Amino acid sequence: MERLRGLLQGAKRLSPRPSQTIYKHVEGTQQGCPEEEEEEEEEAAKPPGHFCPMELRGPEPLGSPAGRQNLGLWAAAGRRAAPYLVLTALLIFTGAFLLGYVAFRGSCQACGNDVMVVSEDVNYELGPNSHQGTLYWSDLQALFLRHLGEGSLENTIRQTSLRDRVAGSAGMAALARDIHAALSRQKLDHVWTDTHYVGLQYPDRAHPNTLHWVDAAGRLGEQLPLEDPDVYCPYSATGNATGELVYAHYGRPEDLQHLRTRGVEPAGRLLLVRLGVISFAQKVASAQDFGAGGVLLYPDPADFPQGPHKPGLSSNRAVYGHVHLGTGDPYTPGFPSFNQTQFPPVQSSGLPSIPAQPISADVASLLLRKLAGPEAPQEWQGQLSGSPYRLGPGPGLHLGVNNRRASTPISNIFGCIEGRSEPDHYVVIGAQRDAWGPGAAKSAVGTAILLELVRTFSSMVSNGFQPRRSLLFISWDGGDFGSVGSTEWLEGYLSLLHLKAVVYVSLDNAVLGDDKFHAKTSPLLISLIENILKQVESPNHSGQTLYEQVAFSNHSWDAEVIQPLPMDSSAYSFTAFAGVPAIEFSFVEDGQVYPFLHTKDDTYENLHKVLRGRLPAVAQAVAQFAGQLLIRLSHDHLLPLDFGRYGDVVLRHIGSLNEFSGDLKARGLTLQWVYSARGDYIRAAEKLRKEIYSSEESDERLTRMYNVRIMRVEYYFLSQYVSPADSPFRHIFLGRGDHTLGALLNHVRLLRSSSSETLAATSGVAPGLGFQESRFRRQLALLTWTLQGAANALSGDVWNIDNNF
Repeated sequence: MERLRGLLQGAKRLSPRPSQTIYKHVEGTQQGCPEEEEEEEEEAAKPPGHFCPMELRGPEPLGSPAGRQNLGLWAAAGRRAAPYLVLTALLIFTGAFLLGYVAFRGSCQACGNDVMVVSEDVNYELGPNSHQGTLYWSDLQALFLRHLGEGSLENTIRQTSLRDRVAGSAGMAALARDIHAALSRQKLDHVWTDTHYVGLQYPDRAHPNTLHWVDAAGRLGEQLPLEDPDVYCPYSATGNATGELVYAHYGRPEDLQHLRTRGVEPAGRLLLVRLGVISFAQKVASAQDFGAGGVLLYPDPADFPQGPHKPGLSSNRAVYGHVHLGTGDPYTPGFPSFNQTQFPPVQSSGLPSIPAQPISADVASLLLRKLAGPEAPQEWQGQLSGSPYRLGPGPGLHLGVNNRRASTPISNIFGCIEGRSEPDHYVVIGAQRDAWGPGAAKSAVGTAILLELVRTFSSMVSNGFQPRRSLLFISWDGGDFGSVGSTEWLEGYLSLLHLKAVVYVSLDNAVLGDDKFHAKTSPLLISLIENILKQVESPNHSGQTLYEQVAFSNHSWDAEVIQPLPMDSSAYSFTAFAGVPAIEFSFVEDGQVYPFLHTKDDTYENLHKVLRGRLPAVAQAVAQFAGQLLIRLSHDHLLPLDFGRYGDVVLRHIGSLNEFSGDLKARGLTLQWVYSARGDYIRAAEKLRKEIYSSEESDERLTRMYNVRIMRVEYYFLSQYVSPADSPFRHIFLGRGDHTLGALLNHVRLLRSSSSETLAATSGVAPGLGFQESRFRRQLALLTWTLQGAANALSGDVWNIDNNF
């Protein structure tokens, strides 16, 4: 560089005085570029407006001796400086290129989880027979909305709610034929029916369930009215239960433990329990764990408030609900119920051994007036007029339950649009078809939206659209008995579906109001839900998207909207049993539940009144949300599932476990394995994210490989170390059993309250045993190696695994 600088300075000394620079038009170039002569200062201030090829000339004529001498000196200097000038230019170019590349890659790495969010400029190819060009997301969205607007959701909801469609009835068989015919009329690649023979429980019309007072001598007295003999609890234990009555609030384990601390023993007695907070099945299971003889369930007006301009639940209405603590046919647990095949005579461990019966608020009021004992806590007080809320005990009661079991055929109906590039990967959307009563909100809305989405996507296919993955539309039977139809299908094809099912979208209970939007979902779908909420217009806030509506009062939108999947959700089995990420979403009323669910008042007219005439608009918003989910899931090149989210889920649970690290350390125990496994999962997720960023999107083989790894993340969290027959819900975060993180946490809590029977019951420990070190070590091993297995699977090939134990 020093030599180059010296050469340039020498050339400068030999150059003419730079007072003027003269540019002359070169012969043979573009005509019309005039000769320009400007002072150097003017050139700096005012650059030329257009470019013409020019040559540089000095002030001396070329033929003069001075000109020839200067020209020679210039040529010599130029020859010596040329290599250094070229080298300098290359160095500058290389440095700028590397700086730009590093800056660009750095900005990509800062994107973080955004790798899972689909940008709106993603293009979508049409089918080979289409004459249109490439579709972008906005084009595809417009195509979907245009065809969706042609449907008649409201009329389908009304007509469906008028039909008798109890599972196993003649009315259900007729509706099944109509839906099969409706799917067959659309442009679908496959339409078929799957039939299962399942054990369902119905009320015995010849021997209805009864409730009597019992006198001090144990003789039956006056019979209390059960207004509707059709209202019952499927899968209740049959037989009789006699005992004193006790008021047990919501029937949670902590409620029953509170009774004991107040000197009111639930064992051997009949419990009066309010609906809400937890499911029917959980209430009965808790009562059984505490030794109760039977359960009466009623709707308290405090839990079903009635607004001045909205209809409310009648005081003489009881609410239907099954009490199997599980899903599917409880008489063939873990096995599919095909062709009336005989299985070993086993029953689900979730079947209760005590009878249960729903009663109305009026009957509950009569019972409460007879209770003595201490007054119930303030938070236990309800709103039954004229009824003091006391804990009891009260007079004796006799409950007789005579439900009968019947082997019943149920039919699931399927329609499929095959995908173009990945036809063996299925995006599944389903809706319950059956209903115990009119079931307008329970199943008519979901059935109507399902049929409308089938019609809409069929129309889009007719216009050249082809999804990348297959779309599978399903109408389920037996949903009111605990997702029987869907669970039996999963049990029948489990070995196939965990390799092929991408996501399940449930349309059940989708419209229960219009004020708030809630999504019960797997963490993998949270980022996609946020993205879709920003695309759908709110049905009751003009000019706002659903995202703006839900985030208006809470900047942490997911805390307001996202909930874990409960067992009574129709989507629960897909995730907890089959390892398929799932979502069930609902529009709900602000501050109150839809009062008519699972009653004979769940009519189209009452649903329309609750929504103040906005049912069509809300149903349309649900269809838009579900449809755009399907488009993204079925057609994005890279599956929009945020696999990094589970690292945050583990971290939240570890935070709860950390409270007890000192207690464990005092016993020579540690949670370090869980921490290490979580770290390996985070590193594997980040490594996969970087691989995806640096890969070519056009490489179909590579894209499919990544999609397979992403779509199986949920399945990785099913414990491989427990039997599906013994523990069907093997998911370590959502499942039930000793292998789950929740069971481990409940067990560890016994370190500080080893005498608490509440914690013992919820953690599966026999009362009085308390914390057990051997059980803790086994739980820790089950949890750790399931989590570590998920990290290993996410890492890819065996040579890429780096376990840091």
